[in-house]
Amino acid sequence: MMHESIAGIIPPMVTPFRPDGSIDEEALRAETRYLIETAKVHGLAVCGSTGEGHTLSTDETRQITSVVAAEAAGRVPVIVGIIADSTAAVIERGKAVSDLGVVALQVTPVHYLFRPDDAAMVRHFAEIAEATGLPIMIYNVVPWTYLEPQLLTRIIDEVDGAVGVKQSAGDLKRLADLLIMVGDRARIMTAVDALLYPSFVLGAVGAIAAILTAAPTLCVELWDAVQSGDHTKGLELHKKLLPIWNAISSDNLPANTRYCMQLQGREGGVPRPPMPATSQRQQGPIRDALAAAGLTQQVKTRERSFQNVKAS
Repeated sequence: MMHESIAGIIPPMVTPFRPDGSIDEEALRAETRYLIETAKVHGLAVCGSTGEGHTLSTDETRQITSVVAAEAAGRVPVIVGIIADSTAAVIERGKAVSDLGVVALQVTPVHYLFRPDDAAMVRHFAEIAEATGLPIMIYNVVPWTYLEPQLLTRIIDEVDGAVGVKQSAGDLKRLADLLIMVGDRARIMTAVDALLYPSFVLGAVGAIAAILTAAPTLCVELWDAVQSGDHTKGLELHKKLLPIWNAISSDNLPANTRYCMQLQGREGGVPRPPMPATSQRQQGPIRDALAAAGLTQQVKTRERSFQNVKAS
């Protein structure tokens, strides 16, 4: 089944907006190539929180998905995020990308103030899965509609198309509970950015989290280290990644993720208003964390290699 390819390091891509609000398709293609060919990631996610999916229209969701899926060309699975406040709106976007070869939809619970009860939440995901015909990854991130492990397990068991959960909001205890309750009946991905290492040790089958986009090469190294049982290296990588997360974790996280990309020679565009760009106060700690992790040195090496190629 195609959703079984959801595993490992799956960065949630930023959406490279131009200052006029349009989408820079060439930057999107270039980042897709970088993540697959250089960082060696295991999949890609578009239109999620890091991609400012809450600001996207249905047409933009299709545009972004089409560009990334075409550039990926089947080399890695592509997941599409949908952040919308009604079952009908989610279905509309899901149908809009259903012919593009994506492996799953990553769908949040509603994010307006009023919380559906548990039965309504089950119906929400069931209707989306039935109407779109696509597997559903539940993106458990919205604070006032946060789904406890018991409800997530119920949805997995009762909704045929619910194939996994992206467990977010920084709670490793809930992730651990969910992994035990669900077992191998679904794909449980971590979005506990600060604690990828213990998430993988506990049995998460991979990650979809902003830190993966900010520092993809280190995250792939971490995944490989844990899979091979090299926990000494895993802990060393955790100690490099945690300061990066501490520096970028803020209400303008997508902007800060772009700044990390910029420092590594990757084009991420600008955030979509009203989200502010990375402030001067934020830039210093981010630069320091990336330098300590050796990532700014990597870009200098790439720049020298590029200059040597041009000179020859």
